[in-house]
Amino acid sequence: MAKIARIQFNTAGKLYDFALGRTTVKPGDRVIVETERGKSIGQVVAGPIEVDDALVPEGTKQIQRLAEAADLATLAANTAKEKEAHKFCLARIKERGMDMKLVRVEYLFDGSKAIFYFTADGRVDFRELVKDLAHAFHTRIEMRQIGVRDESKMVGGIGICGRELCCSSYLREFEPVSVKMAKEQNLALNPSKISGQCGRLLCCLSYEFDTYCSLRKGLPKCGKRVQCGCVDGEVVKVNVLQQTVTVKTADDSMVTLNGDQISPENVSDRVKKPQGKGEQQGDKGKGPQGAGKQRRNRPQDVKERKKEKPQ
Repeated sequence: MAKIARIQFNTAGKLYDFALGRTTVKPGDRVIVETERGKSIGQVVAGPIEVDDALVPEGTKQIQRLAEAADLATLAANTAKEKEAHKFCLARIKERGMDMKLVRVEYLFDGSKAIFYFTADGRVDFRELVKDLAHAFHTRIEMRQIGVRDESKMVGGIGICGRELCCSSYLREFEPVSVKMAKEQNLALNPSKISGQCGRLLCCLSYEFDTYCSLRKGLPKCGKRVQCGCVDGEVVKVNVLQQTVTVKTADDSMVTLNGDQISPENVSDRVKKPQGKGEQQGDKGKGPQGAGKQRRNRPQDVKERKKEKPQ
């Protein structure tokens, strides 16, 4: 059996598995690890966890050691550099009139690279900007374009619910969200009500979607005809959480029924009203075919009228 620990490098960021080796850790500890980008400092989220040796992916690296006071001082110094680089880059973007929005600056732990995250509607030519940044900070510069959802995750904020954004507090990966989820929960399709800080649909729309789908399976839809005991009418309202439906009878009275009282064989489609004979005859004359026939007969009438004229 191998022991691993799950580590994050940013709050609500992606989790990575590292072997413990001889290091003893617990959740909340800061550790030094070796990554593809070089030496980094991360925080233990879960562990130690015992797993079968066959389930450990090849190339899993070990935790080097626990972070010391000097490592935390380096992290604080990098944070100060990030603020300075962010301010400098904003000034250069404004001077050059570039159509881009700087979101965040990240320095690697060893200071070998500075990553500038930005958003833009299209492609941006930032070659001259990179020269300015490299000349000012004497390190490698990487410009990385991100989406609006990633921007909200980095910046953070307060949602319309009054709580911290899910993506910046605990949601580690984004899931696809559709308008169907809002419809299934009977929410008003108002963009300001169902959109988040990023301008996309709220991530929380997916949290209860499966529950609503399972609860709605046993209930008839609005517009269906229901016959239950002495009640016969059309479903005009469905309350998924209370598992009830409101039926409008022939005498315009409203009756509330429990979902378990309605069996599938007592549910049918709404009966459509038949059209009158006058409406059907009127449709024939007003259709596009009738109008076309009248237009085709006009040239013949014109020819006949020309023949009748005296020479």
